[in-house]
Amino acid sequence: MALWKEPTKQSPAPGLQPEPAVPARFDAQPAPETRPELAPIIAAVPARPQARIVEKSESLIAPDITIEGKIEGAGHVRVAGRFKGDINVHGDLTIDPRANVTGSVRAEKVVIAGELVGNIDAAQHVDLAQSGALSGDLKAGTLTVAAGSRMRGHVEFGWGDEKNATHKPANGSAS
Repeated sequence: MALWKEPTKQSPAPGLQPEPAVPARFDAQPAPETRPELAPIIAAVPARPQARIVEKSESLIAPDITIEGKIEGAGHVRVAGRFKGDINVHGDLTIDPRANVTGSVRAEKVVIAGELVGNIDAAQHVDLAQSGALSGDLKAGTLTVAAGSRMRGHVEFGWGDEKNATHKPANGSAS
């Protein structure tokens, strides 16, 4: 027993030919070849790349929130309140003015406009804003320090992959 009814084939009226089946289009627009006024525009528009660019989302710790724990994952994190614990993200970390973070940080880009008590390790770029304060060690690819910001700790930046390389003579002989 079937739960659905299959369509029955109807014979066309005498002298009429059935229309050929046309695949449905999702945009519900007539094909460009049927709209001659769009032909120059369509020819000038480059084709879209097949791979979609996925933007990382941003998580927010609001100004009136205090959290203790650990943050790990992909995406951007913005702290406007207080956070105590380690942060390890494959994305950016922004510490807003009047925000406070206590713990170690590992992120691609770190912007400090509030206060960070802890170490920053292996960031590509660190931006210490005018209202920012850092108490801890910093290791980054590049560092921007604004006038009026405060920092206490050891800083290493600009070394990149060259840090592990030793100076060797150009001819390869040891001296």
